[in-house]
Amino acid sequence: MFETIARDLLLEKTDHTLELYEGSGSNWKLVKSGTPGNIGSFEDVLFANNEMQDSPVVVALLLNFHEKGCTVGLSYVDLTKRVLGLAEFIDDSHFTNVESALVALSCKECLLPVESGKSKDCRTLHDVLTKCGVMLTQRKKNEFKTRDLVQDLGRLVKGSIEPVRDLVSGFDFAPGALGALMSYAELLADESNYGNYRIRKYNLDSYMRLDSAATRALNVLESKTDANKNFSLFGLMNRTCTAGMGKRLLHMWLKQPLLDVDAINSRLDLVQAFVEDTVLRQDLRQHLKRISDIERLMHIVEKGRAGLHHIVKLYQSIIRLPYIKGALEQYDGQFSSLVKEKYLDFLEELTDDNHLSKFIALVETAVDLDQLDNGEYMISPSYEAALGTLKAEQESLEHQIHNFHKQTASDLDLPLDKGLKLDKGTQYGHVFRITKKEEPKIRKKLTTQFIVLETRKDGVKFTNTKLKKLGDQYQKIVENYKSHQKELVSRVVQITATFSEVFEKLSGLLSEMDVLLSFADLASSCPTPYTRPDITPSEVGDIILEGSRHPCVEAQDWVNFIPNDCKLVRGESWFQIITGPNMGGKSTFIRQIGVNILMAQVGSFIPCDKATISVRDCIFARVGAGDCQMRGVSTFMQEMLETASILKGATDRSLIIIDELGRGTSTYDGFGLAWAICEHLVQELKAPTLFATHFHELTALAHEKADQEPHTKQIVGVANYHVSAHIDSLNHKLTMLYKVEPGACDQSFGIHVAEFANFPESVVALAREKAAELEDFSSTTIISDDGREEVGSKRKRECNVDDMSKGAARAHQFLKDFSGLPLDTMDLKQALLQISKLKDDLEKDAVNCQWLQQFF
Repeated sequence: MFETIARDLLLEKTDHTLELYEGSGSNWKLVKSGTPGNIGSFEDVLFANNEMQDSPVVVALLLNFHEKGCTVGLSYVDLTKRVLGLAEFIDDSHFTNVESALVALSCKECLLPVESGKSKDCRTLHDVLTKCGVMLTQRKKNEFKTRDLVQDLGRLVKGSIEPVRDLVSGFDFAPGALGALMSYAELLADESNYGNYRIRKYNLDSYMRLDSAATRALNVLESKTDANKNFSLFGLMNRTCTAGMGKRLLHMWLKQPLLDVDAINSRLDLVQAFVEDTVLRQDLRQHLKRISDIERLMHIVEKGRAGLHHIVKLYQSIIRLPYIKGALEQYDGQFSSLVKEKYLDFLEELTDDNHLSKFIALVETAVDLDQLDNGEYMISPSYEAALGTLKAEQESLEHQIHNFHKQTASDLDLPLDKGLKLDKGTQYGHVFRITKKEEPKIRKKLTTQFIVLETRKDGVKFTNTKLKKLGDQYQKIVENYKSHQKELVSRVVQITATFSEVFEKLSGLLSEMDVLLSFADLASSCPTPYTRPDITPSEVGDIILEGSRHPCVEAQDWVNFIPNDCKLVRGESWFQIITGPNMGGKSTFIRQIGVNILMAQVGSFIPCDKATISVRDCIFARVGAGDCQMRGVSTFMQEMLETASILKGATDRSLIIIDELGRGTSTYDGFGLAWAICEHLVQELKAPTLFATHFHELTALAHEKADQEPHTKQIVGVANYHVSAHIDSLNHKLTMLYKVEPGACDQSFGIHVAEFANFPESVVALAREKAAELEDFSSTTIISDDGREEVGSKRKRECNVDDMSKGAARAHQFLKDFSGLPLDTMDLKQALLQISKLKDDLEKDAVNCQWLQQFF
């Protein structure tokens, strides 16, 4: 159970430290410890039988609060890839930037200085860490120091010290965080780190920013609760072939979508090349299936923990390169120059006589490749004279054992191999084996001349003194050979470590090719193929998706997906209010737009008929409700916190997706908040927004005109859409059409949904009655002739409660009197006279009732 428990604590739960002690009685000592961010000492256990899905990162933060907000010094270390990073930025009170950095870096653990007082700001930061599933580790303040930092980095980082000094001097707080990180991870204690680290400046603005709410809302990453892999975008898009490298890169790309139009188009060009050339795609994927996890293997080699089997795996991957090169050379499509520049030139350089050809020669000289068929990893006997002698002895013994096998078969009158088999195992060494069916024939000889070791389903194993003696001698020579070759193996491993830079470039190239081939495979294997989006810079162009679909929903077996258009046009429909029934497809529609944009900026084709996308720097999503009772946060509070981070963090280059805002409180408060937030998003942020709601009164925002006062901002670019549904007038049955159409929807169909859920008929009938009463009492005319909204009781309540209840009772009486008129027996003149009288009476009573006056 040890591997399972270690994986659960360090890879799944991510809020535990794991320590392993060895000993007995009262004498125990700590052998190794690990945290979710620093799993180095447990790597051999965690990934013995599993691929490494994600390389964990430890982050350290140093905060400096001031009037304008908070300057954050951030540094991180990726212990697997041996990368150090520094960043510094201003953040708001919700730590929006910190959150998107934690998501983008796949951070698992965060170091913070121990705070003397538990300030409110630090509590907010702790909440952000919890939300992102990051373990908090507090360290003493004096560890966040910069003394000797440049000197220490000089020992760790490749190349000269000058660029390192220049980089560090450009930051105020990040170097302190890096100092704490280096002492925590004990980087200088391990000499295999020296000269093997890279350091870089991490720029928040290099990638689209995603916070934890957006990654959850768009189902970007896998969840343990997913019914199948296609529930998440990662699960759907992961068709990678290499052992682990491609998966990790895809994981990273999905959290770091690109902003640069040329970089996105470069990826799309390669995907298009692979989509159009099916033979090339299939050939490359077949070759990549034989590529091991070069990144992980080199990590083990550099740590000095590698054995010959690791070296052989690298060798077996390298000898596939000529085939990959050959397949790429066959391509002569429109992107052949890009394929040459990106892949062929690189492969040419990496496999020349000064690089990987040297490594191939080393392995072919040093390793006995003939023994691989027997599952043995040995240094070649020709590599050293002493090994040659031992090898000759070993072969002589093998020959003797083989002759004895022949002789015994003829003595027992059994056919060689088919009847009498020679087995070699770890438990008994060399033994004879016969099937249980043959055993009765030679039972007498077995009991007198041989020693029976065990009887199992696969047969009877037995030996005698001569075979045992030969087997023991053979085993002894093999042990001598192994101990003699140990030193030679470590020499081969050391030489292999010198190729680390070449292997690093190669793993980057192959994993990128793997992910792009994965995109191409997805795009062309779907029942309705994906198309290439047109990408425009964020300051120009619109977001137009024709016939768009949700990739994860359409991939479910039971779904026949109905595509929809989305046209976010600047100044016309940049802000869309979407109304319609529950289960009508509002949430799926607004999420699919976010998912399509994310996929496009990652460099993938998207599930649309045609698409033009203006690059977004950030996707904000406020979707779904969830309590966080552990942190004392209610559903509504959670909703407000997520909305606050949108209002503070979004710009006109973001994409905002909001679903059902304001429903966790009273109708009036919720509507008031929703209206105010909409106005702010339209007037101040001017970001393209999809706003799904059941507050039908919000649709009036599209018809608001600016007041005559000059300082009032114009409300432009708001458009109403609705998801359509059909009600059968005879049986009240509701049919969802799942089509998004222009215009507002004037009802929510909530009671019809209750009918779907098989509510008792009496409850449904009472609900209809009460809803009808309330609609009478709060009659709000949504849009009047002049296009302005008339303020009804849902917008402003100027009447007091007594006034309302008296007025409502009088209005009820009026309706009762009216419905009681025998209109079918009266002529038109009489009818009009009676109605006029009823109206005059009501008008008189309305003099003292403000609520009734609104009807006249």
